[in-house]
Amino acid sequence: MIILISAVGSTGKTLMAQKLLEKYHISYLSIDHLKMGLYRGDRLCGFTSLDNTEVIGDKLWPIIKGIIRTNIENEQHLIIEGCYILPHYLKDLDINYSEKIISVFLGFSTNYIQENFEARIVKYRNAVELRSWPEERTITELIEEHKEFKSHCLQLGVRYFEIDNDYDKEILEVYDYIDAEKLRIDLI
Repeated sequence: MIILISAVGSTGKTLMAQKLLEKYHISYLSIDHLKMGLYRGDRLCGFTSLDNTEVIGDKLWPIIKGIIRTNIENEQHLIIEGCYILPHYLKDLDINYSEKIISVFLGFSTNYIQENFEARIVKYRNAVELRSWPEERTITELIEEHKEFKSHCLQLGVRYFEIDNDYDKEILEVYDYIDAEKLRIDLI
Protein backbone atom coordinates (compact mmCIF):
# COMPACT_ATOMS: atom_id res chain seq x y z
CA MET A 1 0.00 0.00 0.00
CA ILE A 2 1.15 3.49 -0.88
CA ILE A 3 -0.29 6.65 0.64
CA LEU A 4 0.28 9.73 -1.53
CA ILE A 5 -0.21 13.13 0.09
CA SER A 6 -0.16 16.21 -2.09
CA ALA A 7 -1.02 19.85 -1.50
CA VAL A 8 0.30 23.35 -1.96
CA GLY A 9 3.28 24.11 0.28
CA SER A 10 2.56 24.83 3.98
CA THR A 11 -0.71 22.88 3.99
CA GLY A 12 0.34 20.15 6.45
CA LYS A 13 1.56 17.33 4.20
CA THR A 14 4.66 16.54 6.23
CA LEU A 15 2.78 16.75 9.52
CA MET A 16 0.15 14.35 8.13
CA ALA A 17 2.87 11.96 6.94
CA GLN A 18 4.51 12.06 10.38
CA LYS A 19 1.20 11.32 12.12
CA LEU A 20 0.48 8.45 9.72
CA LEU A 21 3.97 7.05 10.34
CA GLU A 22 3.24 7.07 14.07
CA LYS A 23 -0.20 5.50 13.62
CA TYR A 24 0.56 2.81 11.03
CA HIS A 25 4.33 2.42 11.52
CA ILE A 26 4.87 3.05 7.81
CA SER A 27 7.91 5.06 6.73
CA TYR A 28 7.45 8.16 4.66
CA LEU A 29 9.42 9.84 1.93
CA SER A 30 9.42 13.61 1.63
CA ILE A 31 9.75 14.51 -2.02
CA ASP A 32 11.47 17.72 -0.91
CA HIS A 33 14.32 15.55 0.36
CA LEU A 34 14.46 13.65 -2.93
CA LYS A 35 14.43 16.95 -4.84
CA MET A 36 17.22 18.48 -2.79
CA GLY A 37 19.27 15.27 -2.82
CA LEU A 38 19.16 15.13 -6.60
CA TYR A 39 19.86 18.85 -6.97
CA ARG A 40 22.70 18.91 -4.45
CA GLY A 41 24.15 15.71 -5.90
CA ASP A 42 24.01 16.85 -9.53
CA ARG A 43 23.48 20.50 -10.44
CA LEU A 44 22.78 19.28 -13.99
CA CYS A 45 19.78 17.19 -12.86
CA GLY A 46 17.38 19.15 -15.08
CA PHE A 47 15.92 21.55 -12.53
CA THR A 48 16.91 24.02 -9.87
CA SER A 49 15.46 24.24 -6.39
CA LEU A 50 13.75 27.48 -7.48
CA ASP A 51 11.91 26.07 -10.51
CA ASN A 52 8.13 25.91 -10.36
CA THR A 53 6.21 22.89 -9.10
CA GLU A 54 5.32 21.62 -12.59
CA VAL A 55 8.93 21.69 -13.86
CA ILE A 56 10.26 19.88 -10.79
CA GLY A 57 7.29 17.50 -10.67
CA ASP A 58 7.80 16.47 -14.30
CA LYS A 59 11.45 15.63 -13.56
CA LEU A 60 10.71 13.76 -10.32
CA TRP A 61 7.55 11.87 -11.31
CA PRO A 62 9.33 9.05 -13.23
CA ILE A 63 11.46 8.39 -10.13
CA ILE A 64 8.49 8.58 -7.75
CA LYS A 65 6.47 6.33 -10.05
CA GLY A 66 9.31 3.81 -10.01
CA ILE A 67 9.45 3.92 -6.21
CA ILE A 68 5.66 3.39 -6.04
CA ARG A 69 5.74 0.43 -8.43
CA THR A 70 8.73 -1.19 -6.68
CA ASN A 71 7.10 -0.90 -3.25
CA ILE A 72 3.80 -2.34 -4.47
CA GLU A 73 5.51 -5.19 -6.33
CA ASN A 74 7.39 -6.06 -3.13
CA GLU A 75 4.26 -5.67 -0.97
CA GLN A 76 5.93 -2.94 1.04
CA HIS A 77 4.13 0.08 2.44
CA LEU A 78 5.24 3.68 2.06
CA ILE A 79 3.85 7.17 2.55
CA ILE A 80 5.04 9.69 -0.04
CA GLU A 81 4.34 13.37 0.51
CA GLY A 82 5.05 16.47 -1.47
CA CYS A 83 3.65 19.25 -3.58
CA TYR A 84 5.26 17.65 -6.64
CA ILE A 85 2.64 14.87 -6.85
CA LEU A 86 0.35 16.48 -9.39
CA PRO A 87 -3.16 15.10 -9.95
CA HIS A 88 -2.63 14.28 -13.63
CA TYR A 89 0.26 11.94 -12.79
CA LEU A 90 -2.14 9.39 -11.28
CA LYS A 91 -3.39 8.43 -14.75
CA ASP A 92 0.12 7.06 -15.44
CA LEU A 93 -0.45 4.24 -12.97
CA ASP A 94 -1.88 0.95 -14.20
CA ILE A 95 -4.90 -0.41 -12.30
CA ASN A 96 -2.77 -3.14 -10.68
CA TYR A 97 -0.88 -0.36 -8.92
CA SER A 98 -3.57 2.29 -8.50
CA GLU A 99 -5.89 -0.04 -6.57
CA LYS A 100 -3.19 -0.21 -3.88
CA ILE A 101 -2.70 3.53 -3.64
CA ILE A 102 -4.48 5.95 -1.32
CA SER A 103 -4.29 9.45 -2.78
CA VAL A 104 -4.94 12.50 -0.67
CA PHE A 105 -5.07 15.92 -2.29
CA LEU A 106 -5.50 18.61 0.32
CA GLY A 107 -6.12 22.35 0.24
CA PHE A 108 -7.32 25.41 2.08
CA SER A 109 -10.35 27.49 1.16
CA THR A 110 -10.00 31.20 0.54
CA ASN A 111 -11.81 31.78 3.81
CA TYR A 112 -9.39 29.58 5.75
CA ILE A 113 -6.34 31.34 4.30
CA GLN A 114 -7.74 34.80 4.98
CA GLU A 115 -8.66 33.93 8.56
CA ASN A 116 -5.55 31.88 9.43
CA PHE A 117 -2.60 33.03 7.31
CA GLU A 118 -0.33 34.19 10.13
CA ALA A 119 -1.77 32.33 13.13
CA ARG A 120 -2.14 28.84 11.63
CA ILE A 121 -0.40 28.64 8.24
CA VAL A 122 2.83 30.61 8.61
CA LYS A 123 3.17 29.78 12.32
CA TYR A 124 2.96 25.99 11.76
CA ARG A 125 5.04 25.67 8.60
CA ASN A 126 7.91 24.36 10.77
CA ALA A 127 5.81 21.78 12.63
CA VAL A 128 7.97 18.85 11.46
CA GLU A 129 10.80 20.21 9.31
CA LEU A 130 12.86 23.31 9.99
CA ARG A 131 12.36 25.86 7.26
CA SER A 132 14.79 28.68 7.90
CA TRP A 133 13.54 30.93 5.11
CA PRO A 134 10.61 33.26 5.74
CA GLU A 135 7.22 32.79 4.05
CA GLU A 136 7.59 34.61 0.75
CA ARG A 137 4.06 34.22 -0.58
CA THR A 138 1.41 36.80 0.06
CA ILE A 139 -2.10 35.83 1.12
CA THR A 140 -3.30 36.63 -2.40
CA GLU A 141 -0.65 34.36 -3.97
CA LEU A 142 -1.44 31.53 -1.58
CA ILE A 143 -5.16 31.83 -2.29
CA GLU A 144 -4.49 31.66 -6.02
CA GLU A 145 -2.23 28.59 -5.64
CA HIS A 146 -4.94 26.78 -3.67
CA LYS A 147 -7.65 27.72 -6.18
CA GLU A 148 -5.55 26.42 -9.09
CA PHE A 149 -4.67 23.21 -7.26
CA LYS A 150 -8.31 22.58 -6.35
CA SER A 151 -9.40 23.26 -9.92
CA HIS A 152 -6.88 20.75 -11.32
CA CYS A 153 -7.96 18.12 -8.81
CA LEU A 154 -11.65 18.57 -9.56
CA GLN A 155 -11.10 18.62 -13.34
CA LEU A 156 -9.28 15.30 -13.11
CA GLY A 157 -11.74 13.74 -10.68
CA VAL A 158 -9.25 13.04 -7.89
CA ARG A 159 -10.42 13.06 -4.28
CA TYR A 160 -9.86 16.56 -2.91
CA PHE A 161 -10.20 17.61 0.72
CA GLU A 162 -10.60 21.27 1.55
CA ILE A 163 -10.08 22.77 4.97
CA ASP A 164 -12.54 25.63 5.26
CA ASN A 165 -12.89 26.60 8.88
CA ASP A 166 -11.46 24.38 11.64
CA TYR A 167 -8.29 22.54 10.62
CA ASP A 168 -8.19 20.22 13.63
CA LYS A 169 -11.79 19.11 13.14
CA GLU A 170 -11.89 18.97 9.34
CA ILE A 171 -8.59 17.09 8.97
CA LEU A 172 -10.20 14.18 10.82
CA GLU A 173 -12.28 13.52 7.68
CA VAL A 174 -9.03 12.94 5.79
CA TYR A 175 -7.76 10.50 8.41
CA ASP A 176 -11.12 8.67 8.36
CA TYR A 177 -10.86 8.40 4.57
CA ILE A 178 -7.33 6.99 4.82
CA ASP A 179 -8.45 4.47 7.47
CA ALA A 180 -11.34 3.29 5.24
CA GLU A 181 -9.12 3.04 2.15
CA LYS A 182 -6.44 1.17 4.11
CA LEU A 183 -9.07 -1.33 5.23
CA ARG A 184 -10.22 -1.73 1.61
CA ILE A 185 -6.64 -2.41 0.46
CA ASP A 186 -6.00 -4.81 3.34
CA LEU A 187 -8.96 -6.87 2.09
CA ILE A 188 -7.63 -7.12 -1.50
